[in-house]
Amino acid sequence: MILAINWDVSSELIDGWKTPNLYGLLFVTGLIIGYFVVHRMFKKEGVEESQLDKLVLYMVLATIIGARLGHVLFYGPYWDVYNDMGMRIEEGYFSNPLNILKVWEGGLASHGGAMAILISLYIFSKRVSKRPMMWILDRIVAPIAIAGCFIRLGNLVNHEIVGDITTVPWGFRFMHHDCMSWQQCDWADIPIRHPAQLYEAISYVVIFIILMYMYWKRDAWKRTGVMFGTFLILLFGARFLVEFVKIGQAARDDSLLINTGQMLSIPFVLAGIYILWKAMKKPKIENKEA
Repeated sequence: MILAINWDVSSELIDGWKTPNLYGLLFVTGLIIGYFVVHRMFKKEGVEESQLDKLVLYMVLATIIGARLGHVLFYGPYWDVYNDMGMRIEEGYFSNPLNILKVWEGGLASHGGAMAILISLYIFSKRVSKRPMMWILDRIVAPIAIAGCFIRLGNLVNHEIVGDITTVPWGFRFMHHDCMSWQQCDWADIPIRHPAQLYEAISYVVIFIILMYMYWKRDAWKRTGVMFGTFLILLFGARFLVEFVKIGQAARDDSLLINTGQMLSIPFVLAGIYILWKAMKKPKIENKEA
């Protein structure tokens, strides 16, 4: 007997309504947990709470705008997609730009979010905190990791970013991904796939725990760059590995040795190695301005 989890969970909280939905609820939950984590860090270090309020605004806007635009630009489809018979099977964002605003329907790219967050934190460090940019980067990576976990759980309930076909006993049959008319599908006809979203969510929880341990038990924040460098290596390293069992999100991925997600992850991992190497050469700073 082939074991598999039959997954037909709907993101709808109210039947027939696209919003509010479970994806959005999970997204917001991740941001709220991240807020309280940073709040505790700032309280420990005596940072003014007004700075946290401004940081939240910068982070939320950067995460949503950057991740959404990253999905549109990196993965598309930019234009309409047609089948061999000339029928349109998918509408591109450039054909209907208003669809770009429909974040609640899913479609966020972590690489785009990462780039936008770096830009927003540079502005925050110059205009608000008046500290080096690496200071705030070290303190927001753990919250980003746990927020990423909830976003991937949102992808799971949306039946998106699924894995390749597999025979592992913990595989999922994604009803709403592999069945065009799910009311008429038989579970036996739906392929078993890797729950790639769940793999990433679990890895992000582990990364969150590691970073929190480094901050609270090992005083890693006293060496500027250690937290951020470790985060880049672990998170994008995990993303690179999971991509091996995930369906490529860009149309060109089928013809590439490594897919778009992996190519975008490599620079972040290399940057993390360099930042961590430089940080470990520095002595610990014992005051709270580290």
